[in-house]
Formats: sequence, C-alpha cells, structure tokens
Amino acid sequence: MIRQSTAERRESVGMRRDEKKAVAEDIAASLDQAGAVFITDFTGLSVDAQGELRTKLREAGASYRVVKNTLTIRALEGLDFEGLEEHLSGPTGLVLTGSDPVAPAKAVKEFAKENDDRPTFRVGVVDRRTVPPSDIMKLADLPGMDSLLGSIAGALTSSVGGIAGVFNGLLRDIAYMVEEVAKKGEGQD
Repeated sequence: MIRQSTAERRESVGMRRDEKKAVAEDIAASLDQAGAVFITDFTGLSVDAQGELRTKLREAGASYRVVKNTLTIRALEGLDFEGLEEHLSGPTGLVLTGSDPVAPAKAVKEFAKENDDRPTFRVGVVDRRTVPPSDIMKLADLPGMDSLLGSIAGALTSSVGGIAGVFNGLLRDIAYMVEEVAKKGEGQD
C-alpha cells in the first residue's frame, strides 16, 4: 500500500471547497509555468522510491508532484493543454520541467530502469504540444544540454582553428607571390 504524504491527504476527499479551489489553482500555476509536463503513472512505487525520484528530478531541474486527478482536471480548464484529461486516471504524478525537458525525461527513464520500469510515462506536453510516451523516451535518449553546448563550443573552436589555418595559408601564398615578383623585378634590372 502506498502511504500518502500530508499534502496528499489534504487533497483527499475530505477537503473543503475553498481548499480544493486553492489546490487546483496551485496545480494550474505549476502547469502554466512549466517548460514541459510529463504525466506519469507511479503504480507500485513506494513513498521512499517517490522521494528518491523527486531528488533525481530536482537535480535535473524539475519537480515531481503527486496529484488528485479531479483537481488536475479542474486546473486544466483555464489552460491551453488539449487532451490531457483522458490520461488522468489512477495514481498520477506530474513531472514539471524548467526550460530543458531532456534532463528530466532522462532522469525518469534511468530511475524507471532501476525500479521495475516504474513510473511509466502516460503522455507529455512539450512546447504546448501533446506528445506520446514514445516521443518522451526519444527525448530522454538525446544528449543533455551540457553535452550539446560542449559540442557547439568544440565545433566553433575547430572552425576558428580552421579559419586561422586558411588565413595562414593565404598569407604564406601572398608572401611567396611578393617574393617571386621581387625576384623577377631584380632580374629585369
């Protein structure tokens, strides 16, 4: 049995209407501010494992939030997220990313490998477009932002080195031509 945290118990059936409204508004704000959102099914994950996943996601620049589906559906009403409601059933966790969706997707994928393929991706939203789990897995296979920036820096450095080599070659050719012209000029005198 999965134990609920204090926040999750507050979101349970016994909440007052104003509390439900506040939680739905908080979920809506979190969804609206996220660079990408991955809806996961955490069936079978212990509370300790969920805590470990939260830590890994925090390190990857994201957060993990267990949500009540009815309140999440209510939160989605005012947002531009189409077709997510059908994926909100059963135990649901939201991965809320910053600007880089690759690192959090990679963190969930690696965590799932170590935890009997749990959690699983149900659907994602990247750049306000709904993406299937297969696309999230492809995203997780991409190199991280740091690797990409390193590759770009390496390419720029090698390009500058190549340009410098071309200029050196041109200068050498010009110097050779000037020398040849000077020799011809001396020979005509």
